[in-house]
Amino acid sequence: MKSSFQFSSRAVSVLSSACFLHPLQSIPSCPSPLCPEKLHNQKLVVMQRTNRYLFRSFAGWTSSVRPMPGSDLPRFGRPTSGSDLARFGRSMSGSVELRVSPERCLFDDPLRLEVIGLIPGQEVSLRTELTDEGGEPFTSLGRYRAGSGGELDLSRSPALEGGTFTGVEAEGPLWALEPRNGMRRMVKKDVQSPLTVRFSLHREPAGDVLSTAVQERSFMGEGVSRIPVREGRVRATLFIPPGPGPFAGVIEIQGTGGGLLEYKASLLASRGFATMALAYYNYEDLPKDMKAFHLEYFEEAVNYMLQHPKVKGPGIGLLGHSKGGDLVVSMASFLKGITAAAVVNGAVANSAADLHYKDIILPAIGYDAKKARFPQPGFIDIREVFNNPLEELNRQSLIPVWRADSKFLFLVGEDDRNWKSDFYAQIACKLLEEHGKEKPEVVYYPKAGHYIEPPYYPLCKASLHKLVGLPCVWGGEPKEQNFAQVDSWQRIQAFFHKHLIRKSPSSKM
Repeated sequence: MKSSFQFSSRAVSVLSSACFLHPLQSIPSCPSPLCPEKLHNQKLVVMQRTNRYLFRSFAGWTSSVRPMPGSDLPRFGRPTSGSDLARFGRSMSGSVELRVSPERCLFDDPLRLEVIGLIPGQEVSLRTELTDEGGEPFTSLGRYRAGSGGELDLSRSPALEGGTFTGVEAEGPLWALEPRNGMRRMVKKDVQSPLTVRFSLHREPAGDVLSTAVQERSFMGEGVSRIPVREGRVRATLFIPPGPGPFAGVIEIQGTGGGLLEYKASLLASRGFATMALAYYNYEDLPKDMKAFHLEYFEEAVNYMLQHPKVKGPGIGLLGHSKGGDLVVSMASFLKGITAAAVVNGAVANSAADLHYKDIILPAIGYDAKKARFPQPGFIDIREVFNNPLEELNRQSLIPVWRADSKFLFLVGEDDRNWKSDFYAQIACKLLEEHGKEKPEVVYYPKAGHYIEPPYYPLCKASLHKLVGLPCVWGGEPKEQNFAQVDSWQRIQAFFHKHLIRKSPSSKM
């Protein structure tokens, strides 16, 4: 095979000496240091180091190196055009490698992605795709420029303008994922199977694929046990971490979507907490609609956890989002055995349906539909519609949070368009202080919306609200939402560690 270069004797001498000092000396089967057929089959790390060395060295050899007519290689010693880089990239594409690590991880693990073998300064695009269980594709796009060594490292390399995220964002390919159908929330129901994320690196502007990689992001860590719970009226799934235990126990409750969602509970168990995902309507033989809630049902779930041999007492933690948040506040206010309660964009007024406990009834907070806004045709914003629970006419819906003996953590998205979760957190602080209770921990997240999920979940901008019957906007900006998700997830675990894990043995209630 003919070489793409003609070299003077001086150039051959210099190149031979250079290669002798570098890893090519360990490849005795290659008779020439520039034999393309041999080089293409060598280990990638050798190719990377050699290419980088030759690029630095060629600048001084302009007088010795003359491209042959028809060669695909650019002429050195003059600026290279886009077409030059495209032709040269085609000849070198076999040495480009997109690396993602680890190949298998938990969904809330950080992303580590790097590229080697590019031309210094080459512009490329990184396309990421994930298809959810409903067959909906989520995609993101990052545009990058290779470094001086032909490398990219997403933890250091800034994404350029023109993609779905910019700046240095190691996990940008994940949190910037957008659904093809804009009105879509990514929900993971089967936590025993991972989600597959596909990455592809493309030459710009042609779009040719240079390299691909795949990563599996799971929701159950190795050794975590998944136990369906059908005890009395309780319908749930319990996740137990590996090891002898006992473990700090947590009950996790979702919002008004109904059914049984396990992805948060399974991830928490993977981080060391015995976690129950608790259904409360529209699941198996539970009520199909939210006509009324009976706190005795939730009390059964608490007692089940307190009596479980793998759960460490004397109390458990609660984690609730949206409607699950005000249920958590009610449980902490009326039930025994609750040590710590974390509320994510929840309320301190009972919502959606009347709540019953023994001879107590908390009616659902009223609302004024005229206060709804329509930011765009077909989409509703309901942040302002709910009545103020501090007003006399609405105080019957106010949850008596001052009765609680537990510690509270309120996590608030300031752009929550479902309701005024920031206002509700302030009410909780006021009521607890008025009754001589410890002030709760409250964290506010600017530009974060209603759905604060585990880390790297795509932002849900809008989806169908089952109670309203219309697509509801949820608020939030992708970058700020991701910060809120990463930070809140860490705070939730730290909160439960602090209040549920004791140094000395403790007994069950």
